[in-house]
Amino acid sequence: MMIVRNVLALFLVATLISGCGWLEGKVDENEVPQHDPRKRPGGVGLLGSEGIFIGGAKKRGTGEEGEGSGIGVNSFLWRASLDTVAFMPVASADPFGGVIITDWYSPNQTPSERFKLNVYIRDRSLRADGVKVSAFRQVLDGGTWRDAAIPEQTAGSIEDAILTKARQLRNESAANR
Repeated sequence: MMIVRNVLALFLVATLISGCGWLEGKVDENEVPQHDPRKRPGGVGLLGSEGIFIGGAKKRGTGEEGEGSGIGVNSFLWRASLDTVAFMPVASADPFGGVIITDWYSPNQTPSERFKLNVYIRDRSLRADGVKVSAFRQVLDGGTWRDAAIPEQTAGSIEDAILTKARQLRNESAANR
């Protein structure tokens, strides 16, 4: 029985491996798949035309630092966003897509309510519309968390705090040059 299982597993692996190369000769070389960034108009790939530059790498030919680093979004907005939501546990952070998702956070003063934030950095430059925040609130009702209203200005206040911090970081960076 063990031999049959091993032979079956070997056959399955061989079939999968041989199946990977089966389509190779059947692809039309003139047909450009839309998901291939190297063959799209403009030729910009996933990591941009200049590759990856982490931190304060300078943009080629501009001498500017921080704005447009290889993380895919404005580095000042990214750092400011992380600093602003640092009191909440971060569930997910994607520096290439510019998305920060926090986990639920309950303040010590009000343990029967909790908050969650989604921060979207939308631009490679430091602009007022370069960051978007979505805020969520739940209240504990009979042992079950239920969605609750949150004031509209809450997300705007957090966006303003991020923008203020990002400007401070940019000014500090300029002063240190």
